[in-house]
Amino acid sequence: MIVSAGGTAVDRGTLIATVSGGFIAISGTVLADRLRQRHERDREANERRRSVYIEFIAAVGKCHTRLRGIAQAQDPGVDPDLAARAAFDEAGVHEVRERFFIDASAQVAGAGQAMFQQLRAVQRVVGSGATHTSAAFHDACHPYLDLVWAYRVSVRGELKDRAFSPESFGWEAWDGRERCPVCRGELTTGA
Repeated sequence: MIVSAGGTAVDRGTLIATVSGGFIAISGTVLADRLRQRHERDREANERRRSVYIEFIAAVGKCHTRLRGIAQAQDPGVDPDLAARAAFDEAGVHEVRERFFIDASAQVAGAGQAMFQQLRAVQRVVGSGATHTSAAFHDACHPYLDLVWAYRVSVRGELKDRAFSPESFGWEAWDGRERCPVCRGELTTGA
């Protein structure tokens, strides 16, 4: 038996139980707080990744649309190489790509880099003066479209969204060749 400062006798077992209970309660509170903070950090990181994944594909898509427009316009007053290079700046691809690489997982970063590299191939083809109906343009563009969809599938996999396939859209493949009038030979010259 232990005598407290006030002269009251306290059973040693009661004292140990009280101290142990207090320690367990404080430990539980600290652990719960740390788990809550970790969960909040993970949720914020996921939201930040989702945002930059969308921002990256939007910038790349904007650049691709601009490149396609250059290939279609074939304006003799415009240097196609300079216009194709400017498309990347106008779309802000490089700036978003840097943020993307900071937050992306290795798998999504790889898919994004592959898509970016193929967009660069489209840029080089357009910069060389290829038209949107040329084989060179389609040889660069369709692999790019395939990699866009590979990127989307990779992002959806990381974010734990349901997977989809080309068949989900009624397509044969992601690259779009079966839907392309040029590749199917349906486009007439001068039309």
